[in-house]
Amino acid sequence: MPAPGLGPRGLPLTMLGLRGALREPAGCGSCLGAALALLLLLLPAGCPVRAQNDTEPIVLEGKCLVVCDSSPSADGAVTSSLGISVRSGSAKVAFSATRSTNHEPSEMSNRTMTIYFDQVLVNIGNHFDLASSIFVAPRKGIYSFSFHVVKVYNRQTIQVSLMQNGYPVISAFAGDQDVTREAASNGVLLLMEREDKVHLKLERGNLMGGWKYSTFSGFLVFPL
Repeated sequence: MPAPGLGPRGLPLTMLGLRGALREPAGCGSCLGAALALLLLLLPAGCPVRAQNDTEPIVLEGKCLVVCDSSPSADGAVTSSLGISVRSGSAKVAFSATRSTNHEPSEMSNRTMTIYFDQVLVNIGNHFDLASSIFVAPRKGIYSFSFHVVKVYNRQTIQVSLMQNGYPVISAFAGDQDVTREAASNGVLLLMEREDKVHLKLERGNLMGGWKYSTFSGFLVFPL
């Protein structure tokens, strides 16, 4: 026979009541909210709180509570009905853009020397803006970027730089005068803060023949 105040298997009655509340149908939101609130009150100080979305679960005195959200935000934050914000460790961020036409650079491109793209192949998280051809980091982390800028029927040497917040980080050159098409290519890993911006800039030469088949890609390697 269980000891007073204990249920089957020696579990406290408060925990049994909590388990019953957690098993209520989906429509019983108030029951679940009250149960979670009670459980949080029972937590010892410093207990880790983590999310389910590809991360470790919450560990509570040998038991496990999973905080779920069917629609986490783009930066990986998950918010429960109790207002607990839990950040996922594997938010997916990736983009790849290409130039599908050989039109001459626009007036804006000639003024800012930004290299523009006109087609998005991948844009997970929607953090690459096609109109400005700028990627904005949704969160702090290590990001990988690569580019391949083609010059067409142009004997001038071009220099293409990857710009982070307006400053050049890496550059690539293409200057062979004996070919009709040549590409300036490079790649890098960058530590980026939230809302840092990255784009490509033509630092030298021109792309008057167009830059069809050029590409610009990037993705979040891991968050920090």
